[in-house]
Amino acid sequence: MSYNASSISNPNRKRKSGFTFSADWIVIVLFVALLFLGWLSVCGATHEFGDTNFLDWSSRSGKQLVWMLCACGLGLCILLIDDKFFDMLAMPAYVGMMLLLLITPFIASNHKGSYSWIDLGAVSLQPAEFAKCITALAVAKVCNQYGFSLEKRSDFLKALAIVVLPMLLIVMQRETGSALVYLALFLMFYREGMPGSILFTAVAAVVYFVVGIRFAHDPLPSTLSMIGEVSVLSIIWIFVVGMLRVYCPKDELTWSIGIGGLIAMAAAYAVSAYIIPFDIAWLQVGVIVVLVGYLIWKGLGDRINNYFYIAIFAIGSVVFLYISDYALNHVLDTHQTERINVLLGVDTNVTGAGYNVNQSKIAIGSGGLSGKGFMNGTQTKLKYVPEQDTDFIFCTVGEEQGFFGSTLVLLLFLALILRLIYLSERQTTTFGRVYGYCVLSILLFHVFINIGMVIGLTPVIGIPLPFFSYGGSSLWGFTLLLFIFLRINASDKRRLRP
Repeated sequence: MSYNASSISNPNRKRKSGFTFSADWIVIVLFVALLFLGWLSVCGATHEFGDTNFLDWSSRSGKQLVWMLCACGLGLCILLIDDKFFDMLAMPAYVGMMLLLLITPFIASNHKGSYSWIDLGAVSLQPAEFAKCITALAVAKVCNQYGFSLEKRSDFLKALAIVVLPMLLIVMQRETGSALVYLALFLMFYREGMPGSILFTAVAAVVYFVVGIRFAHDPLPSTLSMIGEVSVLSIIWIFVVGMLRVYCPKDELTWSIGIGGLIAMAAAYAVSAYIIPFDIAWLQVGVIVVLVGYLIWKGLGDRINNYFYIAIFAIGSVVFLYISDYALNHVLDTHQTERINVLLGVDTNVTGAGYNVNQSKIAIGSGGLSGKGFMNGTQTKLKYVPEQDTDFIFCTVGEEQGFFGSTLVLLLFLALILRLIYLSERQTTTFGRVYGYCVLSILLFHVFINIGMVIGLTPVIGIPLPFFSYGGSSLWGFTLLLFIFLRINASDKRRLRP
């Protein structure tokens, strides 16, 4: 019997040599394209009339180019490292990073009210930017443990603690925006089996906050109540009755409870309007207290935990309503409170807290469809937009490249996010999948919030636009996030093939 040489399995042919055949080149091309467009935007945002030297180290465009070249070198080095190294490094690096975040406020200089930047001679580094990558690795490491499941309360709390700890340490540095980024990891938790009720609770909290704050000072006609408080309490009632219907479908009194509560609220309003004005919010709170008592009674009698969970949701919702108002006016810094009030329409001061967003929208709107052209933006050249090369870099894109250029940037980000979802879903290990979803969740949060605050749709919380905003810490942090995942993904593509 004769054998064809090509039919014999050759170990050397089972793997393609070099990481260049295994790395996902679609993501790398998108990375380079965004990097280049970001550098052009920094050039446009920092350009002075008559200045044409973009490569000078003394200019911000020159420094950004150096950060970009270093980022490319960093990405190349990561692709050359064995992917198992990141699994082994995860927890030791997390412990070291938490210690660094802990001491940062004590050794950092004051940077516009924030104590998150460590001076290293001619440059400064922000540890919070690198903590995102380390935290993602640590969460992936924990979720990859044998028998781990987010549906188990102990496992979920363990993973949650890893995410919450850096948030608290970063808040101590007075970097609220960077701390809020970690909330994006709840998208990964949901993908990995986190109960949908937790995600619903988070959405409900946002609804309570927006409605309650937006109409907190608008009086309800013919009563002593405020529209915001009454509206949120009504929403809480509807949510609780709806949850009772979904999670306790055999409860025969659900519809009676729901309709009875609405009738009581309507009757209270009629009494206040036609007999004697009073604060009907107190009646609403009383009705909710009665409902909570009923839920606890049913839970003890029927031994069904869902009744207790719904009761906790109701109590937590009412407490959140009143705590959020206190936090807005007594816990947050004055400039943060002003920014939230401007976003929600409570305050329309375009010369104070609303100045940044107003000037940003003027710059974007002046670009029209095709833009004013590279280096021809007037709003950015005259420095009308504060932080126009960092947090508000997207307004430079809108002014110089117009609607078409802005759409191209958004499409590139969309392509990157979709590609990361595709690569995450095809991972053969929980570690790779969880880390991939951490990466895309963080990128998605940054893009959505940054562009949203530039056009006035989200609060101004001061987070950079990935690969666009000026700064080495941000750029290197996102490069680490992305290329570690590319290296993990490459290990799957280089597995033995028949």
